[in-house]
Amino acid sequence: MASTLGLVPITRAYLSSYYDKYPLVPLSTDVADFSSQLRSLIDDFCSQSPITPDEKIVVDEVDCEVPHKIDENMWKNRENLEEIIYLLDRSHWPPALRQQATEDPEFATVLDQLRDKFEESLKNLQYFQTNNSDSIFNTVMSYMPQDFRGTLIRQQKERSERNKQAEIDALVKSGCSIRDRYALLWNQQMERRRQLAQLGSATGVYKTLVKYLVGVPQVLLDFIRQLNDDEGPMEEQRQRYGPPLYSLTKMLITIRVFLFLLWARVDAQKIGGCNRTADQLTLLEGAANTYTCEFERFITFMGEVFANSPFFISADEVGASESRNDDYKEISIPAGKTHEVLLSVDSLNSYIAWDFALEPSKMKMDVGFSVEYTDSSGQNSLILPYRRCESDQGNFCTVMTGTYKLIWDNSYSTFFGKALHYKVDCIPPVVEPVPQ
Repeated sequence: MASTLGLVPITRAYLSSYYDKYPLVPLSTDVADFSSQLRSLIDDFCSQSPITPDEKIVVDEVDCEVPHKIDENMWKNRENLEEIIYLLDRSHWPPALRQQATEDPEFATVLDQLRDKFEESLKNLQYFQTNNSDSIFNTVMSYMPQDFRGTLIRQQKERSERNKQAEIDALVKSGCSIRDRYALLWNQQMERRRQLAQLGSATGVYKTLVKYLVGVPQVLLDFIRQLNDDEGPMEEQRQRYGPPLYSLTKMLITIRVFLFLLWARVDAQKIGGCNRTADQLTLLEGAANTYTCEFERFITFMGEVFANSPFFISADEVGASESRNDDYKEISIPAGKTHEVLLSVDSLNSYIAWDFALEPSKMKMDVGFSVEYTDSSGQNSLILPYRRCESDQGNFCTVMTGTYKLIWDNSYSTFFGKALHYKVDCIPPVVEPVPQ
């Protein structure tokens, strides 16, 4: 592997200097004002009538410290957005509100518009998270050798995500609450972090896999190992941009708790004219408009910061020689001959993998290729049918235990030998981590 001398993981100090170029315009003072007014109304609700044990669980969230990590705050915002959207759905309005909506269609329109605003914020947040996650993964993958190993990791990621979605679907089908679903979503997010850290430190279930990732720069492994450390590079981001996000998270929780208590008590209040409930809903509308506007501005800004942050050194700077590994072999297959490689597989659900190409030539050339399996009785069976091609790069298949023969066939050629550049591997199964 080519030297990576001079390449180091991006440091917190480096990010601090970089973030100086991206100052965040302070949040509107309306964020603090509306949060304070809603917090005062929550206290009034609690003092005017006793809260139930179930209500206390929700109300207590107002006084809890918001998470310190940026991504955990994003998940907290998603959870509370869904809770608010649920409450604003017409099917969940208290009877008194439904009656008022029947008598005053404009009143219903205002609530529907609030729900639409929160739904738009939820959609934008989901896009923000997905886009950032894909960007980080693709950046990491740009450092991986561009052969079967990178393909294997991508397929395992896809399988892992399908399994996680199946967990969520099963939980939803069981009739879980929004709170329960987001507890599982956050556990899954933490599991992704653990997997990334395991890849960087080459421990746990990824130790075997990393053993085969010859060609991955150590600088990448070092960086992904320390990416989410409490005092690692991301801490600079938390210190710089965390406080405004914490204020928005706290504001949204306050909106959600206020709406939750209002819905529980609105039937006991008079609705219409200049009464208290109408004023409270006007306050809610102002708070919703402020939150959705400021939160959209924040994630748009952060999306730009993430897109340009130098968390990883460009793969182009590492050089193409990084991906060409010492364990590739060169062989000349004479005309009329074959070249065979035997692989012994000891573990069920292992992989055999290959990557080969003929050396460029002025004449169009190809080579026959097939894979055979030999069982314990010595019987051979074809598991990859014979075909002729110039190359087959980044391919692999799951296999049983036994002996496998990879065959490059030049027997049909009368005059020309074929210069072959190839790599083959037998990779033991990589077990998916399970949530603890």
